[in-house]
Amino acid sequence: MINYNGTLTENTTVLDIDNRGFNYGDMVFETIRASVGKPLFWEDHYFRLMASMRILRMDIPMSFTMEFLEEQLVATLQANNLEGATARVKLAVFRKTGGLYTPENHDVDFVIQARALDEAFYLFRDGNYEVDLFKDYYLTPGLLSTLKTNNRAINIVGSVYAQENKLNNCLLLNTNKNVAEALNGNVFLVNGDTIKTPPLTDGCLKGIMRKQVMDLISSSKDYTLEEASISPFELQKADELFITNVIGGIQPVSQYRKKVFAHTVSKDLFQKLNVKIRLTS
Repeated sequence: MINYNGTLTENTTVLDIDNRGFNYGDMVFETIRASVGKPLFWEDHYFRLMASMRILRMDIPMSFTMEFLEEQLVATLQANNLEGATARVKLAVFRKTGGLYTPENHDVDFVIQARALDEAFYLFRDGNYEVDLFKDYYLTPGLLSTLKTNNRAINIVGSVYAQENKLNNCLLLNTNKNVAEALNGNVFLVNGDTIKTPPLTDGCLKGIMRKQVMDLISSSKDYTLEEASISPFELQKADELFITNVIGGIQPVSQYRKKVFAHTVSKDLFQKLNVKIRLTS
């Protein structure tokens, strides 16, 4: 079952061939982890969605309140018998059909999908996880690169490259040749008690889990947060490297080229994250 503009339906062909998200990438979306029928970090997802719609100059319907969209998410979970499980939920918003590059109007439609996840909780995976740089193409620093849209060609080609080279992930560079993010998440680098992550101005995604982890670091007396550009040369000197996204949580990197990393700090932050989730659930 999917949720199309508030109507639950088994018809998965509700999008027409002229859909603007399909034809022009005129779409923003949120990928949300839901636990026991509740969307995690929903407030952060909601405000990011609203900001993304404004940046793309979409008209935001008066009905798009935080409460209304949460009700639609929960209804979709229930329709798929996932209210008692852990699920991946995708909320996509796209401009209504009409026009070429220039839309005929700025009204929007939305669709919500939900699929079960195998793990009920975030798991700390400290096994082999090898990454390398993807240097065929580069991210452009700027506001549009921080949005979750379906213009993800670099992530697709990079994922194929990782698969071909038996890598678990790749790190993307921006046009300034700084590390911006991973293929599927934000990057954090650890040196001693300093934890560094690229700023949004470097073109990294404005990740929801990135925000949660940055809040954890900022509120801890054990660490210092630094939001600054990361040169590829810093990777070899780092004590730890980890990747964050809202579906997987915190993923420690075990190896970058010949450099092998520890995972002490990432494990500590992972435990703090689970405590935060329990306290806010």
